[in-house]
Amino acid sequence: MTSRFISPAPTRRTVVKAAAVTAVAAPALLGAASPALADAGAPAFLHGVASGDPLPDGVLLWTRVTPSPEAVPGSGLGPDVQVGWELAEDRGFARVVASGTTTASASADHTVKADVRGLRPATAYWFRFTAGAAVSPAARTRTAPAADAAAPGVRFGVVSCANWESGHFSAYRHLAGRADLDAILHLGDYVYEYASGAYPEAKYVVRQHEPRHEIVSLADYRTRHGHYKTDPDLQALHAAHPVIAIWDDHEFANDAWAGGAENHTPGAEGEWAARVAAAKQAYFEWMPVRTSTEGTVFRRLRFGKLADLHLLDLRSFRSAPAKTGSGTVDDPERSITGRAQLDWLKSGLAGSDATWQLVGTSVMISPVAFGSLPAYLLEPLAELMGLPKEGLAANVDQWDGYTDDRKELLAHLTSRGIRNTVFLTGDIHMAWANDVPVKAATYPLSASAATEFVVTSVTSDNLDDILHVASGTLSVVAAGAVKAANRHVKWVDMDHHGYGVLDVTAERSQMDYYTVSDKTDPAATTAWARSYRTLTGTQRVERVYQPVR
Repeated sequence: MTSRFISPAPTRRTVVKAAAVTAVAAPALLGAASPALADAGAPAFLHGVASGDPLPDGVLLWTRVTPSPEAVPGSGLGPDVQVGWELAEDRGFARVVASGTTTASASADHTVKADVRGLRPATAYWFRFTAGAAVSPAARTRTAPAADAAAPGVRFGVVSCANWESGHFSAYRHLAGRADLDAILHLGDYVYEYASGAYPEAKYVVRQHEPRHEIVSLADYRTRHGHYKTDPDLQALHAAHPVIAIWDDHEFANDAWAGGAENHTPGAEGEWAARVAAAKQAYFEWMPVRTSTEGTVFRRLRFGKLADLHLLDLRSFRSAPAKTGSGTVDDPERSITGRAQLDWLKSGLAGSDATWQLVGTSVMISPVAFGSLPAYLLEPLAELMGLPKEGLAANVDQWDGYTDDRKELLAHLTSRGIRNTVFLTGDIHMAWANDVPVKAATYPLSASAATEFVVTSVTSDNLDDILHVASGTLSVVAAGAVKAANRHVKWVDMDHHGYGVLDVTAERSQMDYYTVSDKTDPAATTAWARSYRTLTGTQRVERVYQPVR
């Protein structure tokens, strides 16, 4: 790849103008797209453009070019094509500050990335790609604040769990229309691996994905990623904001762990290691994420002295799942993170000088258990009966199934005096606001080591979808039962779909929860639902009665 960099000092007028343009341009970001293959053999940009992993001096740019009609995602067909890219201070590209060329080839499914450096911190830029006469949509991105800057605030859109067949991605469209976000944090399940009609049942499918069969091979995963990126709302999201993504299980197969998955049949579906390798290759090809030589997505991004963002990979290294109700969830030999990742996280938390420690975790760390007894009775009785020492966990795919790692991490936070730790979570298709107690059975007498905000799904089924009942029919009773058995849970919404907006300042971190009106409606509206915050130094969440403006 060749490139050139120009670094003129942007004026205040330039920055203000870029922000103003973005405020009105988001709905039209895709309007400059090249026409679909009008001329046989003419390259085209059919899958949008994206940026990700913003740094103070750089950002990663992504696109996929279709060089010829037969070169569809996963086909392995099509010639190499030269792709140019440029990044500018303005949407009209009158002030280009960096440009370069690279080659799109079938070996990478004709996806390309440009890791641009030499940029200014906390600055909005526009970028686009070219291939022959074809010009991609123009898109907006933004760099992070300087590492030592006293950033006044940072704001993320937060999403997870977008199943194509369950509905439309209206949540993405509404986030794309906001001009006040620094980045989008995607906490996993960006794509789903199931065969058409497997989840949800065929009679409830809103729109069919491709390929129709369960994805297993490299070609399958590439095809599914490519199909997702034809969605106009997803393209709009990527064109409006840089995306910071981690994976969960459905980028591979349901309830994945280091040696297999619930939705993988050895022999009939090949070896697990080969399937994982294919899924990871397609992920790194198709996502605006810096490719890891270790095949993992755990990494750390900094947003000035305000926040360090620690991103976890909770699928690549975890031990085999425990059985629900089994005391093996407490086995210290079992891990959800793996030793190296947990040590990396602990070291990063202890060594950070940022005001806030934000931890992107694909599954919930807060305990959710039933059948709890007083702590002085629960622990000895559990030891005698071989039961979990923090009660009967409802979901052993979460940190509840790997309690020793959680115990070690929370002890590290308390013993080292690490405050203002906020876990940001997806996975379970519900919205939650939780304290994270050191000892759940004695909460609220137990100290709270951190707080956790969980966002609901973009489309994937939640309680009312699974039971096929009207919203709120049973969830009020279910939510009440959860909160009664888990007093650290301040709020849970089991019915709605949508997204979160996390606003971080030196004084507090606040999550505003938004819902969409109807996931089956491509024109669904959005509405604010609730807000919760944690004040600096408190390690407790409290309700706020209006969203951040």
